[in-house]
Amino acid sequence: MSKYVDVIIAGFGGQGVMLIGNLLAYAAMEQGLNVTYIPVYGPEMRGGTANCTVVIGEEEIGSPIIFNPLSLIAMNRPSLDKFQPRVQDNGVLILNSSLVEPSLAEKNRLKAYAIPVNELADKLGNLRLANMVALGAYVQATGIVPLQAVKNALPNVISSHYAHLIPDNAKALQTGYDYAQNQGTV
Repeated sequence: MSKYVDVIIAGFGGQGVMLIGNLLAYAAMEQGLNVTYIPVYGPEMRGGTANCTVVIGEEEIGSPIIFNPLSLIAMNRPSLDKFQPRVQDNGVLILNSSLVEPSLAEKNRLKAYAIPVNELADKLGNLRLANMVALGAYVQATGIVPLQAVKNALPNVISSHYAHLIPDNAKALQTGYDYAQNQGTV
């Protein structure tokens, strides 16, 4: 069976959902996989809703549009409410349990990981790393690409002006990965 995953990454504008979607796409391309990435913005960039879809596969991708994704990263409650019902049975859910009550996850239908991404990012010293914590957890839960490939792709999405932030982002990815590995599903 060939390797394939699709994901909707959703949250408030400013939570970095586009950045981690882009990062995942770059990491997959560098692994020789086919990729599509589509960003969708709400009424405002910061504070409004934002989501993106990423499709990754070994075969050619027929359409970048996904209505019933195999996986979801929900950074806030509105995103969970909107997209969780569309995730396919036995799909993967990464839930930001810092902002969303884990009991809202459809645990009987999905492989749900409740990750307190805000708290974990805060422990790392920068709340803006929450998106990277979530992506690290997603990479662990799906195994679509190696975590090191995601870390190696960081310079593709973080401008050289902010290159000094790459080690912190790599550490946040590792933190999310380790948390998901140690905690498992809810």
